[in-house]
Amino acid sequence: MFMGEYHHNIDDKSRLVLPAKFRNDLGERFIVTRGIEKCLYVYSIAEWKKLETQLKTLPFTKKDARIFIRTFFSGATECELDRQGRTCITSPLVGYAGLTRECVVIGANDRLEIWDKGEWDKFLNDNRDQLSDIAENLFMDGSL
Repeated sequence: MFMGEYHHNIDDKSRLVLPAKFRNDLGERFIVTRGIEKCLYVYSIAEWKKLETQLKTLPFTKKDARIFIRTFFSGATECELDRQGRTCITSPLVGYAGLTRECVVIGANDRLEIWDKGEWDKFLNDNRDQLSDIAENLFMDGSL
């Protein structure tokens, strides 16, 4: 499980350091793709294969499924770390997430997420007051 929040800068060559804490669980090779919000998702190869299996069950006859599959898979890139623990983010992914200089890498259970710091701060501020309502709706049976 990935958890925690780490702040790193993306350099002029679109290289971003991934936190050392995450590197072993992520593996030598991993997948970076567009996230659902304005961020990037980072999956280990094992988690990506699980997700691929689930997404293959979506009916291609449904427009929403086609849009999601196109968007999600067209942005997917297999990446690796260099000796300094950096990975290179493709320019389409940098643009999609609006990554400027300051980035936030968060652990989100089965994946990492990469956010532009300004977008992350906005996300937290926009959702702060709703967290208790969200928790109540998700766990109506009181299981949390």
